[in-house]
Amino acid sequence: MLPGDLGLTWRPLTTADVDALYELVLSMEVADKQPYRTSHEEVEEIFEGDWKDVSADTVAGFDTDGVLRAYACLEARPGDETTQRVFVMGGVHPLSRGAGVGRALVAWMTRRAKDILEASDKQVPGRIAAYLEDTSPDHWHLYEAAGFQANRFYSNLRRDLREPVRHPELEPGLRIVPWTEELDDEVRLAHNDAFRDHWGSEPATPESWAQGRSMFAPGWSFVALDESEGMPTVAAYLLSGRYEQDWPIAGYSSGYIETLGVRRQHRGRKLAVALLGAAMEAYKESGMEFAELDVDTDNPSGAFGLYSTLGFTKAQGSRMYSIEIDRVGVPLA
Repeated sequence: MLPGDLGLTWRPLTTADVDALYELVLSMEVADKQPYRTSHEEVEEIFEGDWKDVSADTVAGFDTDGVLRAYACLEARPGDETTQRVFVMGGVHPLSRGAGVGRALVAWMTRRAKDILEASDKQVPGRIAAYLEDTSPDHWHLYEAAGFQANRFYSNLRRDLREPVRHPELEPGLRIVPWTEELDDEVRLAHNDAFRDHWGSEPATPESWAQGRSMFAPGWSFVALDESEGMPTVAAYLLSGRYEQDWPIAGYSSGYIETLGVRRQHRGRKLAVALLGAAMEAYKESGMEFAELDVDTDNPSGAFGLYSTLGFTKAQGSRMYSIEIDRVGVPLA
């Protein structure tokens, strides 16, 4: 239970709270000088997904005037096989900070996440994870006090699209084509294969793969097909997002590379460079000034080095704080 002496009344979030939650999130991002803005569509996605239990895994705090001042939500994604993950996020309105609301929310999320992991029937390790910006040390301290540690670091990279774009010549039988809905499930399977050796990655189910696409830019997304053995197969892919709400904050327009993956047996065939070239040309043709992406600094595929050779430089950073659990399905302190 959340404390009742913090000046707020608590209940789960509902879809009727979307507008109020959007305003709350915006006020926090402005106050914290975050380098991005969450869109109304992204807030709506919090409630999407048949696997989510919004009534149990969200909480909202309202002041005496009925104004939403704090929230928290958790998500345990379907399809996790090697590590059962619970992602947590939340925040407090700037006018309600300093009274212990943030500490109470992090404690509530941590306990609720442990409840979820205790109830799991999977005999695998567990992880409770939160993503925080490098520029938000106050947020780090809240999670550190609850037992979280910074376990992974990410770099936001960008590239000026005025610079020439490389278009390598591909081997016979390989071809870059635009993303289509008909190819999407094959792209999902290629994604699961490409990322199965990456830390923290778990297979995407058809349901989780289709969720969270409000910012997806199909016209900026591409697929590499291998047609050398008759029936075309997806060898690699690049999916893009269009985050127009971030451009005024950044001071420039950009195409965002959401995910880039190459199947293991197709690595070393210049497919990543070819896909990046196709995407960046599409960004340029749409009038974009930069290409952007986020990359795990310990990515085992050497992606950080690849992007550096293509002219990407670090603009910002973020980190994953987590509590790592040896095995789910057992009582957790």
